Amino acid sequence: MPVEFLGIAGTNPASEVTPRTGGPLDLEYTAKLARAHEDNGWDRILFAYHSGSPDPSQVAAYVAGRTGHINLVVAHRPNVAYPTLTAKTFATLDHISGGRFEVHVITGGSTADQAAEGDFLAKDDRYGRTAEFIQILKQAWTSDSRFDFNGEHYRFEQFVADIKPLQQPRPRISFGGSSAAAYAVGAAEADIFALWGEPLAGTREQLATIDAEAARAGRADRPTIQIAFRPIIAPTEELAWEKAESILGRIKNGPAPTRLRSKSPENAGSQRLLKAVAEGERHDRALWTAPTGVTGGGGNSTALVGTPDTVAAALLDYYDLGIRIFSARGYDIYDDAIDFGRYVIPLVRSEVVRREQRKAS
Repeated sequence: MPVEFLGIAGTNPASEVTPRTGGPLDLEYTAKLARAHEDNGWDRILFAYHSGSPDPSQVAAYVAGRTGHINLVVAHRPNVAYPTLTAKTFATLDHISGGRFEVHVITGGSTADQAAEGDFLAKDDRYGRTAEFIQILKQAWTSDSRFDFNGEHYRFEQFVADIKPLQQPRPRISFGGSSAAAYAVGAAEADIFALWGEPLAGTREQLATIDAEAARAGRADRPTIQIAFRPIIAPTEELAWEKAESILGRIKNGPAPTRLRSKSPENAGSQRLLKAVAEGERHDRALWTAPTGVTGGGGNSTALVGTPDTVAAALLDYYDLGIRIFSARGYDIYDDAIDFGRYVIPLVRSEVVRREQRKAS
């Protein structure tokens, strides 16, 4: 499989270093950012989800009409809509986008944010619900016959969707998590398993666990693995690290929600990231955990720092572990999407081609 790159489909320019000055949904900026990814070598963009955020599926439908080929990955929580309705909604979006839709299923790592939408299930129970949700999506998208479902969390009789996705046999389903329950569900049900950027040793450990769970579930191979980083690039190593320290200062003095993040996160992924912080700020070729420490283990907070060559080489170290999708989001979101696309993505793609050709010869 060729390497892929996933960016972020932000709905306003705000980030950990930039406070929001306008409303939550700036449509002009949203389209501009999506096109910046599409025009600079990215394959996919993620429409993120939070209890109070603009609805990602509707934003994705808007972006579909303003882009030509980039894939639209919509984050979705199983608690917010019944899976039969979700299956029809997303099949419709696949038609609207011309077959460019994918879904990222979020089980929910914050009990408080789940409760904000009326979801009071315990964490492991949420993973059980996610497994059923994905199973129903798959069957609803591929079955031409009516079917029943009688699970712990969902029950219905004689459902069949009139609208099926354009993509055959169905759109890809991605999933993330780092707890025992997450590994079991994602390894069994997901097409793509998303991880946050850890040191190589920790990533290798997670891959072994996913392999074991996939085998236990009877899969012939594991899901495609995706990993997320915050790239910080500059023309020289010295300038890159100066930029990194400047960004760290901006995070420390940034928007209040970042500063107020809990220092004791409940989700296993953030706990793993904080463990890496405790082991040191710099790891492997270019991994930097200082932003993770400042944000209390915030997801997708570990950075890769250096020249484009250094960051590309670091990504290739993960490629050699078996990672095939790289999620990257800078701190100055629009400008970084362009720079990463221009200066890093081509380096990684060309070296992947070279390595694959060498492997085949």
